[in-house]
Amino acid sequence: MSLYDPKTTALISIDLQGFIITRPVAPHSSQQVIDNTAEIAKALKAAGGTTIFVTIGFSTDYADAVNQPTDEPIAFPQGGLPPEALREPPEIAALTPDVRITKHQWSAFYGTELDLQLRRRGIKTVILTGIATNFGVEATIRDAFAHNYAVLAVEDATTTFSAEMHAFACERIFPRLARVRKTAEILANN
Repeated sequence: MSLYDPKTTALISIDLQGFIITRPVAPHSSQQVIDNTAEIAKALKAAGGTTIFVTIGFSTDYADAVNQPTDEPIAFPQGGLPPEALREPPEIAALTPDVRITKHQWSAFYGTELDLQLRRRGIKTVILTGIATNFGVEATIRDAFAHNYAVLAVEDATTTFSAEMHAFACERIFPRLARVRKTAEILANN
């Protein structure tokens, strides 16, 4: 039994961009996540699937960023994010996604046209990759599940800021919202 029908499936890649891929991550390197995402994107596209690349971005004054008090606030550079912070790695930039989404918070669904783009394309299943497992990826998986999409979380095409955080998300949270698989299993579907 196949995991998904490529023609009704979309890869959603989360935050593969300069200021995120340069941070220390575990258990998988940013390069491994990039390479696995690119492999999945190429195979899915060749099989008639949809690719959606999501990045986070803000206006130069950050007026569109969530700005509530937290115990660990995120500090952004004055004057907006520099171009290199927004730049995709070459392996991702070389691909042509069907849709590009810019988000302003963790989930790729909230405040964007992602759900509209998926529904208009007849998408029923989403494959999630990216950084960080328990932040942008998890928030998007939770919203995809709530929007009634079948979700595939690719364990070795996601990573975060510690192996423990990654393991907790992949072993405790994602199985309640998705099917957790490795890149090889996603590629073997075709």
